[in-house]
Amino acid sequence: MLNVGQILSNHVSAQPLSRRSLLQAGSLGAVGLTLGDLLRLEASAEVSSSPAKSVILLWLWGGPSHLETFDLKPEAPVEYRGPYQPIPTNVPGIDICELLPQLARRADRYAILRSLHCESNDHGMAGTIGLTGSIDGAISLGGQTQPGSLQPTHGSIVSRLLPSGLNLPDFMAVGGHLHQGKKPIKGEGASVLGASHEPFRLDYVPGEGLRFPGLELNDGLTPSGLDARRELLSQLDNVRRQIDRSVETSQLDEYYQQAFSLLTSQASKEVFDLDREPEEVRRRYGRYRFGQCCLLARRLVETGVRFVQVNWSSHVEPVEDRGDGGWDMHDRNFQQFQDRHSWMLDQAVSALFDDLEDRGLLDETIVVALGEFGRTPKINGKAGRDHWHHCYSGLVAGGGLRVGQVIGSSDRHAEYPIHRPITPADLFATVFGQLGIGTPELTDIGLLPAGEVIEELT
Repeated sequence: MLNVGQILSNHVSAQPLSRRSLLQAGSLGAVGLTLGDLLRLEASAEVSSSPAKSVILLWLWGGPSHLETFDLKPEAPVEYRGPYQPIPTNVPGIDICELLPQLARRADRYAILRSLHCESNDHGMAGTIGLTGSIDGAISLGGQTQPGSLQPTHGSIVSRLLPSGLNLPDFMAVGGHLHQGKKPIKGEGASVLGASHEPFRLDYVPGEGLRFPGLELNDGLTPSGLDARRELLSQLDNVRRQIDRSVETSQLDEYYQQAFSLLTSQASKEVFDLDREPEEVRRRYGRYRFGQCCLLARRLVETGVRFVQVNWSSHVEPVEDRGDGGWDMHDRNFQQFQDRHSWMLDQAVSALFDDLEDRGLLDETIVVALGEFGRTPKINGKAGRDHWHHCYSGLVAGGGLRVGQVIGSSDRHAEYPIHRPITPADLFATVFGQLGIGTPELTDIGLLPAGEVIEELT
């Protein structure tokens, strides 16, 4: 994560940062091009042979219940099935939860995976598996470390293998570091691929606006004032002036030059400024954190960012348990799902699909929505569901994938896959394949494929 104060004080050595490079992206408008226009023109030659150019990962941290979303079991005993009924979608034969009516009307735009499974029901380990495809190097919340080397996260691999060629990070993560309490997980970063492919972090705070968690200046400035838009633009101008004056900037490496250019150019400010969106669009996504972050993700991929990870929350726990709205609902599962999680998910993801489609971006943008695992099919004594990694569900859309279908199935209690078991590694092997990343490309950078392509999707 980029930390401006730390970088300026540490004298990182590399090529000098010039004013010209800082303003380069902002000057595109003078010749009638936006940053997105230029990036799309340059990128078209690089990846024209691949159906997809970018990825949006909607990371549903905490573990959504598959039985309340995409794999309901209305015929199961009452202690399993829960209170909600399935409703038909616009694809005959596919049903999802009645609390997701907007997604039900758009089932022809996504595929449901009902047989996902992984190796652990620990948030820390399952999070590493979901974000890297491997349990190697994972650390449980109890401190147990798995053998093997921690693998790069999916966004870092895309950043390494599909550089855009412009002065902006190719991997952005919307949201803070993932954790439970004060215990962060492993697997969110670039690992062996190096610091230049770490996620560049930003976040959206309702009532305040956009924040850059790593933009911490030595004099205490930070773009998180209450008047978010005016404060952000003013402080980014301050960053640019400080960089222009500082001899230390000659020590910055190429990655930080790109990040500074991104943050301080006029074109970049416009990308980050959600106030430029029509009010109708912002309402359509939802005036809450996840909705506005999905809108920001659309703006970023439209600009040319290759991989955007939107974290539903940073903490696994819901707000009632001192978290920030995560999906880890061991008690009051149905109340919380109905009061908050269901309609937020339904509204924001539906808006994202519509917006990408309307702008001609869905065919070249893969959208993945999943958590680290599911919830226990049998309801516990607190009207909740506990961790369950043996079987869970996810969605995938766009990027030339074959959608409007269900892949895999679970048993009558949704406890175990009975047809076409799928791992997170399989899912992202498929995503990589649509981007033109296969075994040769991975081995060239010292990595091995962790899964098998899901042929039904391609």
